[in-house]
Amino acid sequence: MKRTLLAFAAGCALSLALVSTQAAEPRTVTVARGLQNPWALAFLPDGRMLVTEKAGRLRIVAADGSVGAPLAGLPKVDAGGQGGLLDVVVDPRFGENRRIYWSYSEPGDGGNNGTAVARATLDGNTLSDVQVIFRQAPKHSGGSHFGSRLVFDRSGALFVTLGDRFSLKEEAQQVGNHIGKIVRITTDGQPAPGNPFAAGSTGAPAGALPELWSYGHRNVQGAALHPATGELWATEHGPQGGDELNRVEKGRNHGWPVITYGRNYGLGTRIGEGEARDDVVPPLRHWVPVSIAPSGLAFLTSERYPGWQGNLFMGALRGQALLRLQLDGSNKVVSEERLLTRLGERIRDVRQGSDGWLYVLTDNADGRILRLQP
Repeated sequence: MKRTLLAFAAGCALSLALVSTQAAEPRTVTVARGLQNPWALAFLPDGRMLVTEKAGRLRIVAADGSVGAPLAGLPKVDAGGQGGLLDVVVDPRFGENRRIYWSYSEPGDGGNNGTAVARATLDGNTLSDVQVIFRQAPKHSGGSHFGSRLVFDRSGALFVTLGDRFSLKEEAQQVGNHIGKIVRITTDGQPAPGNPFAAGSTGAPAGALPELWSYGHRNVQGAALHPATGELWATEHGPQGGDELNRVEKGRNHGWPVITYGRNYGLGTRIGEGEARDDVVPPLRHWVPVSIAPSGLAFLTSERYPGWQGNLFMGALRGQALLRLQLDGSNKVVSEERLLTRLGERIRDVRQGSDGWLYVLTDNADGRILRLQP
């Protein structure tokens, strides 16, 4: 076994000397089923759950698992390829303002589309005061690489992850657009105070947009705040290999497509200049040569699972697993365990519920919400 693990680590050229482990599968309880290609899960204070379905439906799932009818009032969604109704989050001040936010692929002129963010007031099972607060620019044709995770930081600003739209990857290095970026906005869609390229910022590149937080991203589909530091962590799809876990740094370049561990599809040839450069933030962890297609991301803060508090959990689509990453301190990953591998289902999202349990969302035509039991 020891030889096997060492050979695997060497053959995969991992950036960190990690030990991969595989323990007995945790028990899963099906909380709800019958969801069609669900994409994201969010918890309301009363225990109900908001669930997005990629085709463009937002549903409320009751605490007993019953699935409600689609909510009316959403803007039109351009569902196709990787696009559709994507993430959903609840305002930190929901008890006061009843607001929720969601991201989606928005149709545009001439067959173009792009990631957008909308908000609304939720009254029971009804949406009102629906407003689009952010639109990725420029829009582009195609059905790939929309991002898009939404995360509130401790100040109440909203992080939005935006993909490179696949064929526009070179634009991820340009700070005058939203392609391959993470932006940080207010709940009204304005650039948030404290952003690195705000007007008057020292050393801001010429033409940099004030809403940008970081750049050089490919397709971030998992994001969460570190519970101790408040920093944004994110998982990013590589091409052929090169999936990444990143600690997203303010105003910094995260490399794509000039610095990457990924390779060109089919050919396996190098992309860009190499795997490291002094001005590029290196990933905390990367996966080669086989992509796992990382998805939702969550830190466990509860004491529900003995020995797991403080661990990072990550869904995998192609890998059909839930990854448990053990951290040493705040920034170093020291071990990886793959859970739920026997389900044979793509894990699209993972969240810690208000009850402290971990919940995962499976990305199938008959998708489920599962609760992990220790």
